[in-house]
Amino acid sequence: MVATRIRARGEEIREFIVEHVDDHPSDIGKVASAKFRISRQAVNKHLQKLVQEGCLSEKGETRARAYRLAPISTWSKTYPLGAELKEDIAWSNDVRPALGQLPENVMHIWQTVFTEMFNNAIDHSGGTRIHVGVHRTAKNTEMFVIDDGVGIFKKIQTALGLLDERHAVLELSKGKFTTDPANHSGEGIFFASRMVDYFGIVSGGVYFSHDFGEPEDWILERDELEPGTSVRMKLSNHTARTARKIYDQYASGDDFGFNKTVVPVRLAQYGDDKLVSRSQAKRVLTRVELFKVVMFDFKGVDSVGQAFADEIFRVFAAQHPGVELVAVNATRAVKDMISRARAL
Repeated sequence: MVATRIRARGEEIREFIVEHVDDHPSDIGKVASAKFRISRQAVNKHLQKLVQEGCLSEKGETRARAYRLAPISTWSKTYPLGAELKEDIAWSNDVRPALGQLPENVMHIWQTVFTEMFNNAIDHSGGTRIHVGVHRTAKNTEMFVIDDGVGIFKKIQTALGLLDERHAVLELSKGKFTTDPANHSGEGIFFASRMVDYFGIVSGGVYFSHDFGEPEDWILERDELEPGTSVRMKLSNHTARTARKIYDQYASGDDFGFNKTVVPVRLAQYGDDKLVSRSQAKRVLTRVELFKVVMFDFKGVDSVGQAFADEIFRVFAAQHPGVELVAVNATRAVKDMISRARAL
């Protein structure tokens, strides 16, 4: 019994080291020593065990020594685009074996997000090849899906007649958008970005990313314009998350369909421009009538104009009484303007 407890505590210490070494490469020994109230010498034994098992790599001497997560496996393959290329075959033959032994829920998430991203590249990129890479450590797994096509944001911009590629991110953030409605629901990228710990797309002059647990997406402009679309995803090997839990978050009431969305309002802004016009509001409102509950996230928006608030919370609300409009993360100034619009 004593030996069992000692072994269990040792596993707990090593799990802690693996989980936190990325944030504390040079002082993980000190952090673990304080956490478990054990000597640095005892922690060093666990560190050396992880190095011997290939979970960590070490560099430097004594006080200058630093530890990093070591790659357990690295795999990549380039697929020529053609009619015979299928995402389920690529998954079964190549990607799943490259992922190794993972819990069932984690493998299900990877199957869901990989097949969606790979299929998008097949059907929409217009390119000549797709490159896939997998990088696995003891803590998490990263996956890359890269094509040399027209670029996802540029394609959405063209399909909707948008003035700027950045507005394409706003449409992706809402969900239910596709340039091929006959063959796609438009839900794939939205849910894929919510299932993993990190989801990022680089395409053209725009970089879009989403971190799990954060209500908003991030959008940055890039100086380098490269062809195609690069998708990067990261997921903990030990997460308890399931695909079903993510789907359920965006279902409201007893309806298990995708009927709730969060709209990051700040993505409609340009630089220091304020959200004051009805045209800006209509941009935010594009396709939200497809949902039953629409949460407008005003994080990062200090104020809005009367016309902007009126177009959403009075005009649109009156035209679509079956759609519930909810404002979250609003400042006092934003709340006051919304209240004024609703009172008219």
